[in-house]
Amino acid sequence: MKLDRMNGMKRTHYCGTLTKDEIGNEIVVCGWIQRQRDLGGLIFADLRDRTGILQLAFDDQTDPAVFEKASLLKSEYVVMAKGRVRLRSAINPDLPTGEIEVEVTELKILGAAETPPFEILSDSSANEELRLTYRYLDLRRRPLQRNIMMRHQIAKVTRDYFDENGFIEIETPTLIKSTPEGARDYLVPSRVKRGSFFALPQSPQLYKQLLMLSGFDRYMQIARCYRDEDLRADRQPEFTQIDLEMSFVEKEDVFAIAEGYIRRLFKEVLHVEVPLPLPRLTYTEAMENYGSDKPDTRFDMKILDLSDLVENCGFSVFADTVKAGGTVRAITAKNAASVYTRKEIDKLTEEAKGIGAKGLAFIRWVEDQPTCSFGKFMTEEEMRAIYARTGAEKGDVVLIVADRKKTVLSVLGALRLTVARRLAIIPDQYNFLWITEFPFFEYNEETGRWDAMHHPFTKPLDECIPYLDSAPEKVFADAYDLVLNGIELSSGSIRITDPDLQKHMFEALGLSDEEAYEKFGFLTDAFRYGAPPHGGMGIGLDRLTMLMCGCDSLRDVIAFPKVSNSSELMSGAPAEVDDLQLKELHIQLTDKTE
Repeated sequence: MKLDRMNGMKRTHYCGTLTKDEIGNEIVVCGWIQRQRDLGGLIFADLRDRTGILQLAFDDQTDPAVFEKASLLKSEYVVMAKGRVRLRSAINPDLPTGEIEVEVTELKILGAAETPPFEILSDSSANEELRLTYRYLDLRRRPLQRNIMMRHQIAKVTRDYFDENGFIEIETPTLIKSTPEGARDYLVPSRVKRGSFFALPQSPQLYKQLLMLSGFDRYMQIARCYRDEDLRADRQPEFTQIDLEMSFVEKEDVFAIAEGYIRRLFKEVLHVEVPLPLPRLTYTEAMENYGSDKPDTRFDMKILDLSDLVENCGFSVFADTVKAGGTVRAITAKNAASVYTRKEIDKLTEEAKGIGAKGLAFIRWVEDQPTCSFGKFMTEEEMRAIYARTGAEKGDVVLIVADRKKTVLSVLGALRLTVARRLAIIPDQYNFLWITEFPFFEYNEETGRWDAMHHPFTKPLDECIPYLDSAPEKVFADAYDLVLNGIELSSGSIRITDPDLQKHMFEALGLSDEEAYEKFGFLTDAFRYGAPPHGGMGIGLDRLTMLMCGCDSLRDVIAFPKVSNSSELMSGAPAEVDDLQLKELHIQLTDKTE
């Protein structure tokens, strides 16, 4: 087939933007053919571009040469059409342009197409691996185009908001020195400096602090970040962060800027009002009530402590756990008894064991009297106390775990989400939440030492500084996370700017003066020349877009994402390189089977 040239014909409208106001006007549209329907003396073709679909019509009034060309159209052909807008004889109420069509007078076939490996439909049934292999075709589907365009809109509102609030957008390097930040670095070998490596940044953390020391006062960047870690639905090896830092501020100033941004963003993009101020929980409150430091608060089902009720009961699992310093806690699933049969509870038990529990006790209240897995060991008075504490009534299910506190909270936090999803009780709304006062250290039972939970420039709360050496468990960080619907959107903190406190912090983290200087000397040297109080945060643009688009995976809001083994199926990255490239980088590979 000989393809046409544009020859000066220019698009006047996008397909999805046309309305009845254009009836009678001559227009030019272009795009891809969604489908063609040849009814003999009548041909219809659906033309698709990024804005929507528009019907092209060819009939007995059409120039025969144009009609003949229309008969050749197939799915995914690239065409340009000129004609007049008219009312459709058969209205399609499911299409925004369903009242109009174009009576085509000139048609150009600009690109032919083979039959694609899957049909380009909004609700494609093709498996994800196939769609990612042909991602450029997958991106033609309306849902993905909508997501990518919403991401663009989010980025635009972001830049506008921070610019209006005095922030300066500054790019930081993507080839940097490797410094410990919690995950493995992606390393880039230096051709010039033999045996040395750059790292790709896990965040712009050190550079944005240096920008505060440079006097820029308010910094913002939509920054690319990289972490070599295992993937999941809300994690990618390369991701985008809305990064910000502010000088001469305390935590409340950072919160005010972030909350104003969230309100502006959701209002402009989704037309959703976000009430301010956003609710807050301390880390301890979040863990005690929800078993998670990123709780989904769209539904209740809080964790309840039963330890004081069962510490002297006849059920040894409960009583012995409390005596050993553990805890017994429960969640109550209202109106769940009809869904959670004994068989379904057995499945929950296996899930609980899979995440660390030794077992799962339960109360299932179907008849006038509840069925209780441990009831024969309890007195009536003890059971009445448990019913009262848990609020259990006919129709409810109570799930109970006994173990160390850390295990109990983790297990019940996970079961809480599983049960809520199974019962379909999670409302379609946006629940934001600040989590504050994170523990500064976490005890590592394998090594028998306290490990830092944050990067070494996170400031401890002032009242906790005296406990740095004597009682690490009493030290909390001036750090904060922003959570949306059970997903961490952002992490941030107020930074250390006192050189003496910074040195003390390195010592508390087990870093010698030499190690600290080797890793961070360029920053700690800068502190000697006048460091303003500063703090900031990084907001995950990918996760934020995913939630605003109503998607379940980051891959649905990233144009060219990676899969679980960090590879990109379309291009085949990562891939082998030739020996000459390795030689130039002074790299020699060992046997690949080792």
